[in-house]
Amino acid sequence: MQVVFLLFLMRWGRHSGFRLVIKNIFGFPVPKNLNRLWNFGSLIGFCLVVQIVRGLLLVVHYSPNVKDAFISVIHIVRDVNYGWLIRGVHINGASMFFICIYFHIARGLYYESYNLGRVWHSGVVMLIVLMATAFTGYILPWGQMSFWGATVITNMFRVVPVVGDKIVNLLWGASYLCDARLKRFFTIHFLLPFVLLIIMLIHLSLLHITGSRNPLGVESSCDSVSFHPFYVYKDVLGIMWYLFFFFFFFFFFPVFFCELENLIVSRSF
Repeated sequence: MQVVFLLFLMRWGRHSGFRLVIKNIFGFPVPKNLNRLWNFGSLIGFCLVVQIVRGLLLVVHYSPNVKDAFISVIHIVRDVNYGWLIRGVHINGASMFFICIYFHIARGLYYESYNLGRVWHSGVVMLIVLMATAFTGYILPWGQMSFWGATVITNMFRVVPVVGDKIVNLLWGASYLCDARLKRFFTIHFLLPFVLLIIMLIHLSLLHITGSRNPLGVESSCDSVSFHPFYVYKDVLGIMWYLFFFFFFFFFFPVFFCELENLIVSRSF
């Protein structure tokens, strides 16, 4: 059965647009002179996929209510097989995700990639969605910093004229702190990464239309190379270096990117 399935995939790939898609991805012409700063784009995609996979593993054991949320996190770390590894990679990976984002934005500003209008605008939308995802995820452990961070940030919407209080009540699910708020943030945090993945695909599609900038800022369509194998190997090497630094911090400084106050259960009084 497996052999038949593989033969079907090979036959389908030969007679469909699958080969065209692969050709557009790996045969995409790229300027010759891109430096290491262009690696952060692929690192962002790698981080997003890892975060989604780890998040799906965590959601199986997480309980989104104010009484059990913190306890369920402790259960994941102490009782679930390799739960400490899954959660540690997820929370530290979120911080490394933002570090890659900051380098990617800084490179875009320095080399004037904002001149690629639609590509830059889609990237800004991605950043906003990522910030919302990170904020809602930060609330889920329901520690001290999670609780008070959520309280302060959501109360900022009260300054919106006329509808400010209604926005806060919509986010909270009530006029006071309750399970509804945590469940809503949990739902948002679960859905937004998939929205972010779709926007990232749109971002890449627009990049394939406009082409990539280069350090010299000049037209390079006549002096380009195929994305594969030249930049595929370069991106793989970048991912290896990323994993080296990531696991160095993860194993030797596991709470380097964390607030120690968030290891204390929240008190809403």
